[in-house]
Amino acid sequence: MSKSIIEVKGLSKRYVMGDQVVNALKGVNLTINEGEFVAIMGPSGSGKSTFMNMIGCLDRPTSGDYLLSNQNVAGMDDNELADVRNKYIGFVFQNFNLLPRTSALKNVELPLIYAGAKGRTERAKKALEMVGLAQRMDHTPAMLSGGQQQRVAIARAIVNQPVLILGDEPTGNLDSRTAEEILAVFQLLNREGKTVVIVTHEEDVALHCKRIIRFKDGEIRTDEQVENPTDARDVIATMEVPALV
Repeated sequence: MSKSIIEVKGLSKRYVMGDQVVNALKGVNLTINEGEFVAIMGPSGSGKSTFMNMIGCLDRPTSGDYLLSNQNVAGMDDNELADVRNKYIGFVFQNFNLLPRTSALKNVELPLIYAGAKGRTERAKKALEMVGLAQRMDHTPAMLSGGQQQRVAIARAIVNQPVLILGDEPTGNLDSRTAEEILAVFQLLNREGKTVVIVTHEEDVALHCKRIIRFKDGEIRTDEQVENPTDARDVIATMEVPALV
């Protein structure tokens, strides 16, 4: 029996903007199980970004429950949410969010420093090796291509061995070939058992996932399995990622 990583029940989020109340999420119910690779889609204002903020513990719902690995995080305070994010969730953003004057290795070590973990350098090296950047650990972001910077960001996201990897438009700033490389890395992580959830507006990106959930007007409109996800492994020969071969 599959173990749930994400379970939301009646999840709602309301924002008050002057005299208006905006219902960004309207009683969403959803379960995502361990080992799934899910795309969240929807037009602007559909609620997909609000939903991502909720499951990433970046914001709290107005009402409803959110269980992350069976732990109800909906009512936690800011400090508790920060602790959950650091221990359980790895984030990958569209703009990479790397420290510009810091090496790839030191960028990847950051979550381990915040967690007070031991063996930081070796763990960061291993994460960079996994995404094919063993030869570029001392490079700063300015010395790396956009795809390489995003792979550093993925290494940083997985270095704490999170139960959940969240990508917010992770291929949005990349050309199609480089985007395919990033999706190949996500698929590798998923094959190794990681649960991956990405927000994307690109249909061809979503088709690399195993499941597509579409939001509209704060509600889930469709939730479907992808019968034959696009396999990105054809691009791996140039990526220096031995684990992908």
